[in-house]
Amino acid sequence: MPARKTSTRSSRTLGQKPSQRAAPVALSPKTKTEKLRIAGVVLERLKAEYPDAHCELDHRNAFELLCATILSAQCTDVRVNLVTPQLFRAYPDAQALSEAVTEDVEEIVRSTGFYRAKAKNLIGMASLLVNKYAGQVPRSIAELIPLPGVGRKTANVILGNAFGINEGIVVDTHVQRLVRRMGLTREPDPVAIEKALMPLFPREDWALLSHLLIWHGRRTCFARKPACAQCVVADVCPSAGIAE
Repeated sequence: MPARKTSTRSSRTLGQKPSQRAAPVALSPKTKTEKLRIAGVVLERLKAEYPDAHCELDHRNAFELLCATILSAQCTDVRVNLVTPQLFRAYPDAQALSEAVTEDVEEIVRSTGFYRAKAKNLIGMASLLVNKYAGQVPRSIAELIPLPGVGRKTANVILGNAFGINEGIVVDTHVQRLVRRMGLTREPDPVAIEKALMPLFPREDWALLSHLLIWHGRRTCFARKPACAQCVVADVCPSAGIAE
């Protein structure tokens, strides 16, 4: 009797046709020199493609940007920009917000999601600004991170956009997706990604870099179906034509 063939999965996923298999994730460039080359091309071309790239959270000062950034967690900038005008009319500074009734703030920010936690963080942040910093937004990561609702990403947003201080790189979901697709890092953690990116780009461009990548992620390098045919960096992107 002939021996039965042993079933093998090889690279095929059971129950899927070849065309349905998930595409492989591109590997990172093997050397720092190659990463530096790609980073330089990406920065130069995205600067040309998005000369007006900027923070899309509407604000007039550091306090307003801090409030808007806290509200932007798990929420679009568009939605935040619809909510903040009413918030800033009611509470134009840290002193006013620190004295707010929690339920009133909750009602204003309700549509941004997680509104109870966000209202609590806003009032707590404002109270700490008043009690410790004379109502002013501090200018260092060490002083910003202890504020309620603030982490390293938010601190970098404030420093880079309100004060022009390039202390770090903002790593949001768009930045994470793009730099991994571009092979600049395979790190999964935002802080590790930030540390991997900092040596690859000039410090004076760190704040701008985040905006460039965010704009590119919103306009071309979409999460589900990136428009690689229209991408200005497709020729240096190891993931071009590969959907993750």
